[in-house]
Amino acid sequence: MRLLVVAVGQRVPDWAATAWDDYAKRFPPELRVELKAVKTEPRGSRTVEQLQAAERARIEAAIPRGARVVALDERGTALTTAALAARLKDWQLEAADVVLAIGGPDGLAPAFRTAAHERIRLSDLTLPHAMVRVLLVEQLYRAWSINAGHPYHRE
Repeated sequence: MRLLVVAVGQRVPDWAATAWDDYAKRFPPELRVELKAVKTEPRGSRTVEQLQAAERARIEAAIPRGARVVALDERGTALTTAALAARLKDWQLEAADVVLAIGGPDGLAPAFRTAAHERIRLSDLTLPHAMVRVLLVEQLYRAWSINAGHPYHRE
């Protein structure tokens, strides 16, 4: 199974790229974690709806056929780490790739959020996009470690 994080925005600080790489390499071969960064639409004089639509098209182009789509959205379901571990276990039983989509500066298009199989939120706080990537991969690793009985997670 593969967890594919599709994130709008191609530039992140070195610390975020280093942190992503550190966590991503910790996953076992049967649970690969990959990042696909897609271009942010240039802001210019376009409306938010136009920007979101262009970014939505890029996100959708990166989603493999048959994948389960999870939108990261501030209006999504709040999960504890234990609940995320349970979701991860369910996703692994389904055996399909899972795409976790992170929107751009204006968020994900409403139609994309609605069409997603599920919507989750990482925090009630507004977080920088680079931080969201790091927080997400760390929590996915922690969820895996709970399910695997690995000592990384301690309550």
